[in-house]
Parts: sequence; structure tokens; C-alpha cells
Amino acid sequence: MHRYRAAAPLHYWKPIQTGIEESDDTSEVAALGACDTGEICRTGIRLPRPVSPHLAARSSGMTIEIQPLLESIAGGPDSRTWIVEGAGGALVPINPTQTMVDLMVALDLPVLVAARTALGTINHTLLTLEALRHRTVRVAGVVMVGDPDADNKAAIQHYGRVAVLGELPRLAPLTPAALQAWSVSELDREGQLLTHLR
Repeated sequence: MHRYRAAAPLHYWKPIQTGIEESDDTSEVAALGACDTGEICRTGIRLPRPVSPHLAARSSGMTIEIQPLLESIAGGPDSRTWIVEGAGGALVPINPTQTMVDLMVALDLPVLVAARTALGTINHTLLTLEALRHRTVRVAGVVMVGDPDADNKAAIQHYGRVAVLGELPRLAPLTPAALQAWSVSELDREGQLLTHLR
């Protein structure tokens, strides 16, 4: 939100949140992103158990359906302005037959993959990229989170044929000002994400 707020009217949305009684990603993004109320969409599925969406929904006696989620934001987001956060990875189940990637396909937005920097990230990130491309989801890039690892970054870029658009270190303390300073100076230095906001 900090990086491109001045370039486009951004709107954040988390369609599915599990473990809502323990954490609320929407409120955290609103605080860390220094967002005003017009930048945050609070509609969506909110479930208590901190487990996969399909399990959390089953425990609550419901089934998550994609179409009603899209209808809750007037038929689907405009790809120029929406930042949509998933729940878990691309292949995390949301109901008995669909995964998070099916929601991504329905939204028809480019995807920015968040990847950790630690051991295992090469395999996990490359598998995610392959799953997205197999379903013709547009990949905007990768942001790596954690202690910088140049070798892992290089491997993801080379084997994944993708740009790593930022490396977010552990910010201590994690504050809106610290996040803004990092995003303005380090995130997407060449402005590649701008092509997805217009």
C-alpha cells in the first residue's frame, strides 16, 4: 500500500480469513499500511479455527463458494486497483473441489508470490510458480521475506524465470514508518508492478 498509494487508488481485500479470533490480517494491514477506511474492504469469510479454509469452514458448518465471494464486492475487483491477499498457499483447499488458485483464476488478477528466504524456499516457490502458470495465472513477481539469502534469490529468479521484486528483512520493531521506509526504497525498484496497476 505504501509503495504505490500515490500511483493508483488501491484497495486491500482478504476474502478468506481463518483463525480470526487469534489474528485479523485485515486490521493488521490497515494499521501497518496506514490505510484509510476507503482503502480497506472488510467483507468476506471470517472463520475461528486457525486451519486450512476448507477445514475451518467444515468446522463452522458451512462451505466456502467462490461466486458469492466475488458478488460480495460487486461482481469482482478491477485489476487496476485491488490488492487481494490469499489464505495459505496456492493449492490450499477452500472447499471439497477447489483451492486458492481457483479463486485466483476467478479474480483474474496478476499474482505477487510471497516467499520466505530460508531453507526450502526454492522448492516451495518453484512449485507455486508452476502451479500458477499451469492454470495460466499471470505472475507479477516474487517478494522474499526474512533474512536475505542471495543464493536462494538467484535460484528462484533463474529456475522460476521470474523477477524477485523485493527482499523484506525482519523489521524490529515492525511499524508503519519502518514498513513505509523499506517499501519506498527497496520494493520494486524498477517499477514493474506499475504495469499491473494501470
